[in-house]
Amino acid sequence: MSAIRSSVRQRIDAGGTSFSFEFFPPKTDEGTRHLWDAIRRLEPLHPTLVSVTYGAGGSTRDRTVAITQQIAHETTLTPMGHLTCVGSTVAELRAVIAAYADAGVHHVLALRGDPVGGPQAPWVSTPGGLEHADELVALLSQLGDFSIGVAAFPDVHPSSPSLDFDVAVLKAKQDRGADFAMTQFFFSADSYFRLVEAAQAAGVTMPIIPGIMPVTNVRQIQRFAQLSGTPLPDEMIERFEKVADDSEAVTELGVETASALCAELLDGGAPGLHFYTLNRSFSTLRVYRDLGLTV
Repeated sequence: MSAIRSSVRQRIDAGGTSFSFEFFPPKTDEGTRHLWDAIRRLEPLHPTLVSVTYGAGGSTRDRTVAITQQIAHETTLTPMGHLTCVGSTVAELRAVIAAYADAGVHHVLALRGDPVGGPQAPWVSTPGGLEHADELVALLSQLGDFSIGVAAFPDVHPSSPSLDFDVAVLKAKQDRGADFAMTQFFFSADSYFRLVEAAQAAGVTMPIIPGIMPVTNVRQIQRFAQLSGTPLPDEMIERFEKVADDSEAVTELGVETASALCAELLDGGAPGLHFYTLNRSFSTLRVYRDLGLTV
């Protein structure tokens, strides 16, 4: 593990639970207002950290770095930068890493990243770049005292042949310097616990934090699930389809479903929760309340 103690590891190793939120770089002024409204509303919850994702194919790299730096400078939150191999040379990756370090950002989520065509599109190599996330983890480990997070996939990565393959990749990332993992969103606790059991059997000792995405739009979550290869339980979809045209009812059901999943995960020993907020705070705040974590 890197010299800096990860806020995630520090909290978990001390017997606590890690809660974190993920945002994405907005494309419009209105989107920017939504983002900062969400950040300010979630800031009083004192999460372990917050992260800012890259767009598809690394398309928002500069905006991701800028927003992460702004969070570091203008809030009390601990930001985690994202970094992917997509479309970047090693020299460009070094420059992004240096920008994070200069801004005081010492937590980085190291990802291979999705090709421009989406998670299930063929991988396209970048001349002078990196091919795999474990190589990016190694680069970060060499360049500074970063706490390095990586991705994990309860429902198997869309380009992976098996759970065992995914677990081997996760172990390789740990061996090269990763000290925690965050999962793709999922809707079955059994999938998460199956991943954790297989990973621990293979020697993965770092915490694997489940990723949660409260449903707020039925068509949107169906599209996300199709792109990521995440199965949607039939019973869940049937419930959402019945209220699909009522946005308020969808949000309420999304909170109910996410709260039940989170409770099952925490009761089963999950070391924390990572919320994909989609730059909206309402559902995440409601889930927190339902879990008894805040008023």
